[in-house]
Amino acid sequence: MDRQAYIENILDHYEHPRNRRSIPDATVTLKGGNPGCGDIVTLYLKIDGEERIVDVSFEGEGCTISQAAASMLTEMIRGKTLREVTAMNHDDFVDELGREVVISRPKCATLALNTAKAAERKYRAQQAQSGETANPSEVIDF
Repeated sequence: MDRQAYIENILDHYEHPRNRRSIPDATVTLKGGNPGCGDIVTLYLKIDGEERIVDVSFEGEGCTISQAAASMLTEMIRGKTLREVTAMNHDDFVDELGREVVISRPKCATLALNTAKAAERKYRAQQAQSGETANPSEVIDF
């Protein structure tokens, strides 16, 4: 895609976000934020017994890039395993968003991916301890 196509894709995801909702019975919920600019993304992951993401959504507020990236990420990780999400490369994700468009805002562009990776770690910790659901009021700063 050319620069304009990346811009249009980001604007489309910002203006018409995919999977923007809560999942009340999510397996893990985690809020991530960029304290420097005020972006917030809460990810909801519903995970099956084989550690595959069967449903994913987000809620949040912030700049166009952070919210569009969250929308795009939800589409990308649905159906993936937690290991596949952990293995996702930040550079590849930025390329998918349009490096030339988002490079000046790397923390905004990667907030959702960082939150998804942190949610995977939280899920593993929960499983090791007691299997209880995540505390949605916890905020991880990136």
